[in-house]
Amino acid sequence: MHILIPALHRPSKPTGVCRHAANLAQCLVDHDSVSNVTLIIGCWQKDYFDSSFSLVSPKIKLFEVDIKNSSVSRNWWFMFGLPKLVWELEPDIIHMSFPFPFIRQWFKAPVLSTIHDFYPYESPENFGYPQVWFNQLFLGQCVHNSDGIICVSGCTLKALQHHFPKARASQRAEVIYNVVDIATIKAKEPQLLVDHTAWPFLLTVAQHRKNKNLDLLIHAYHRLLIDGQLQETMRLLIVGSQGPETENLTHLVKLLGVEEKVHFLSGLTDGELCWLYRNTALFIIASATEGFCLPLVEALSLSGSAVCSDIPIFREVGASQCRYFALDEHACENLGHAIVEELAIERKNEVAVDYRFSKENIAQQLLSYYRLF
Repeated sequence: MHILIPALHRPSKPTGVCRHAANLAQCLVDHDSVSNVTLIIGCWQKDYFDSSFSLVSPKIKLFEVDIKNSSVSRNWWFMFGLPKLVWELEPDIIHMSFPFPFIRQWFKAPVLSTIHDFYPYESPENFGYPQVWFNQLFLGQCVHNSDGIICVSGCTLKALQHHFPKARASQRAEVIYNVVDIATIKAKEPQLLVDHTAWPFLLTVAQHRKNKNLDLLIHAYHRLLIDGQLQETMRLLIVGSQGPETENLTHLVKLLGVEEKVHFLSGLTDGELCWLYRNTALFIIASATEGFCLPLVEALSLSGSAVCSDIPIFREVGASQCRYFALDEHACENLGHAIVEELAIERKNEVAVDYRFSKENIAQQLLSYYRLF
């Protein structure tokens, strides 16, 4: 079976979507029924696919697309360039790693799409106007044209049914979680932190978007420092690519006078991210909405505990391993209390492997799903 996974995406540094595509390829090639997996990437993605992800299997082929990295060029290529490439490579399955526009009649192989979230509807401020209207259009077009839809969580499936109740009855929508395999990665101290890793640190991993509530986390961290509830040397590391909230976040950090204590990082390798998960005093995620939240599950697989907002998806994937705080009018105070209470617990870093997210389990589910088409 030859599986084609388009992963051509805007960011020039690793993101959750790109890591999802790489993880898909890695878990599938372990099975004899898969002859090869072709990952389609932009030329600007080549360096970090080579350096950040362990794509060592000879079955995995990277196919670079040399186009301008703009929304117009990427969407044009999805519409007209991808069908030509599919005719040349003749895959058995086309697995879209995230939603983008395509015309179903131009593909002779089944087209399946992974839906990660419904941010264009639930967090339109992430995109701005009028751009969000195009994101909604492309997401809807992808949902209606796909032969099958893979939702990364039960919450995402419910959102699909809510936003697209009239999707084709012939479509098969199924929940298949993301692969979480970072525990097997060799940890490596981040080069960007050579002067700071002697200090204890709190960690969050999130793009600079409104729904991630990074401003809430910064305010809570600052308040705990002012109140003497955190040791003076405690740092806050925010790992994630820049986005619509970057300017506001950097301004907030300066306004609160914590420039020397809050560090923004991006473009880390899996090994460096693994090191941070293993060595953080506490992992925190404060999002208002998520589709799956790969960083939370990764952190739990390495550190065993986390503080996160009390939203359905975190209850689904985090279960009893997390300490939850309410996103109400006292959210900042709630988050601060949760951080202090969790830091007070002496843990032995004993983590339980969650089979739901293992390579073996996800690969079996994917292959069973592919065989339906």
